[in-house]
Amino acid sequence: MTRTTPASKPAGPGRPKDLAKRAAILEAAKRLFVLQGFDGVSMDQIAAEAGVSKLTVYSHFGDKDSLFADAVRAHCEQGMPTRLFEPDPDVPLRERLTDIAEAFFAMVMTPEAIAGHRILCSPQIATSHMPAMFWEAGPQRVQDAFTALLQRRIAAGELEIDDPVRAAGHFFTLLKGEPHAQAVFGYCCSGRHDTPHAHIASVVDLFLRAYAKR
Repeated sequence: MTRTTPASKPAGPGRPKDLAKRAAILEAAKRLFVLQGFDGVSMDQIAAEAGVSKLTVYSHFGDKDSLFADAVRAHCEQGMPTRLFEPDPDVPLRERLTDIAEAFFAMVMTPEAIAGHRILCSPQIATSHMPAMFWEAGPQRVQDAFTALLQRRIAAGELEIDDPVRAAGHFFTLLKGEPHAQAVFGYCCSGRHDTPHAHIASVVDLFLRAYAKR
């Protein structure tokens, strides 16, 4: 008796389709938050922009606050991927710091990042739980990864830092500096004409003068 082999079923939509929808929702949310602000955007608009149902948006993110936090996290992960902080002792310290600095500066100066900063400074948002969600979703991840990198370089004898967490804060605050403040204010008429490269190089130089092993 010949046994008939059942035909293979075509692969269902499954998880890849879900991940594609999630990515589409995040991109739609980022665009609309930039254009209309947090309060000016509804979940209905985000669903329509992403080409999915509102139920799909809620099933992935729960509420608009969580969606905003996830949009921040996605923006940071895209701008500063984990590979920037990988422990590779063969990469010279100055080169590693410069790569991280360039990625960070480019990320915080995007229109999306500037718009997000303005949203968080608005009175309605500043007094809510949103700033904490934003900090944990974005800046905290970056600072934790950079602090771990500093600790490895301290152990390797390249840096002398008593408080790596504080030093990480110094590094990223210096990088934002005047250019980021001017971008947030919408002011572009400063007498200074530093290029991003010159600004980043000066911050890396200052950081190494402060913390490099003598």
